[in-house]
Amino acid sequence: MEIEVLLSLIFFAFCAGAIDAAVGGGGLIQIPAIMGTFPQMSPATVIGTNKLSSIFGTASAAYTFVRKVKLQWKLLAVIAVCALISSFLGAACLSMIPQSVLKPFVFVMLIVIAIYTLVKKNFGQVHFDLKITPKVLVLAAIGSLLIGFYDGIFGPGTGSFFIFFFIRFLNVDFLHASALSKIGNFMTNLAALSFLAPTGHVIFQIGFIMAVANVVGSVVGVRVALKYGSGFVRVIFLILVSVLICRIGYQIFVTG
Repeated sequence: MEIEVLLSLIFFAFCAGAIDAAVGGGGLIQIPAIMGTFPQMSPATVIGTNKLSSIFGTASAAYTFVRKVKLQWKLLAVIAVCALISSFLGAACLSMIPQSVLKPFVFVMLIVIAIYTLVKKNFGQVHFDLKITPKVLVLAAIGSLLIGFYDGIFGPGTGSFFIFFFIRFLNVDFLHASALSKIGNFMTNLAALSFLAPTGHVIFQIGFIMAVANVVGSVVGVRVALKYGSGFVRVIFLILVSVLICRIGYQIFVTG
């Protein structure tokens, strides 16, 4: 591998890790970088290699958030288990539901999320001490099952959906929602890798090289998020959702 190509992959992996740690969406940067560098690589191998790289960054971000942000362990366990199981099932159903069916639905949902977040100025700005009641655990389980299944079967915007759900239904702020989303995202990545790695859809050399840069980026991303708080994360969240809307809209209306 040429040094220019290697440095390019490392740079994009670092940027992806930083963005993903704060609000999710690192795949928006990392997947096109891998596809552009290796145009002959199959889509499944691109996704698998990306998952291998990003799971280390997600794990690093999750670990840092758990240490720095007060979270409920019972809630984390419910999110982790439900996300893992449903993402595994989603990956198993991957060939049954065409992505062309999912794209318009995701496109509309992202627009609704963006408008809601923009209009509700206080949305995600205040954190309430969360009492772990059966209702809270059931809501967390439902959200993690649905979003985990979606990540296994399609993927784009998973972090955004996790964050929005946790703010809307668990009454946490953007910072805490981002921390919780890292747990869910780590488990969905793990489930996807358990499918893709055994079937040879992971280039380990590339994945591990990018993983190092992804972890470094995630450390930077988490520190920035912790330093500047929920207001900053809200702005980055809106930017990321807007980019997702443009990307999926382009795929629907331009490329078909």
